[in-house]
Amino acid sequence: MNKIKTLEPKPIWKLRCTLGEGTLWVKEHNSIYFVDIKKKKICSLNIKNKKKKIFKVNKEIGFIAHIKDYIFILGLQGELRIQNLKSKKILKSIIIESDLKLNRINDGKTDPAGNLWFGTMDNLERKIERGSLYKLDKNLKLSKVDKNYRITNGPAFINKFNFYHTDSAKKKIYKIKINKNNKIVNKKVFIKFNNNEGVPDGMTLDRNKNLWVAHFHGACISVFNKKANLIHRIQLPAKNITNCAFGGKNTNELYVSTATKGMNKADLRKFRYSGFLFSVKTNVKGILQKKFIISNEEKRSLL
Repeated sequence: MNKIKTLEPKPIWKLRCTLGEGTLWVKEHNSIYFVDIKKKKICSLNIKNKKKKIFKVNKEIGFIAHIKDYIFILGLQGELRIQNLKSKKILKSIIIESDLKLNRINDGKTDPAGNLWFGTMDNLERKIERGSLYKLDKNLKLSKVDKNYRITNGPAFINKFNFYHTDSAKKKIYKIKINKNNKIVNKKVFIKFNNNEGVPDGMTLDRNKNLWVAHFHGACISVFNKKANLIHRIQLPAKNITNCAFGGKNTNELYVSTATKGMNKADLRKFRYSGFLFSVKTNVKGILQKKFIISNEEKRSLL
């Protein structure tokens, strides 16, 4: 296996995200999408023509997943929303955790079959385990798969039944196996970060199934192999690295979101690129996120 090589991170959008997150490459648009949770914005940058777009929403937003054209599913505070970003038309709203008003949806990704997985968390980031992990299938049926998280992040799918999922507050990345009924049959700690490494945040996989993990408070991205060995590290000129996704023409460019949340003036002087979107050229290809697949029956009523 070839050694991983990466070029120096390049800032490609110098915006000050409070909490940049949810990186998503949409091939048809030649664009990297990401969100600013706290500013309630979805941002997109067309890598080909350098055109930038910002879509505003009315709630804090943790992630987006692509369905078709400009139709996306949005992970918002207390709600999953299927929306056409161009026309702003809302096609469907699914209320999440109506009994937990202070919870919000955080990170989310699709699995290899096109199901949507996402986690929730206490928005005040108190030391309480009110976060859960959910799956939304093609019939828009919601299943709770895991619970007792403080800050959910990920997941990253090895295959349909095996994936990584993180509790950032506990500094733990879990490796989880489920069966066809969405029941967990095995869950173990894959990696636990040390105190000086920051906390594990968003993550993605390359085609060799190495795990690329963003370090919040850690100014870097680490790459771990299947045996949880650190095999590469990318240092960035931003303190809070929040998420990463492969994309670009050859799927070998890593797009990285960052955040200024919680930083003081001294931090901002030291890490003056915080909040920016970065691109990192690599010698490996990544796994692209699938579209969220909706059944034909649901499509007929929605799209």
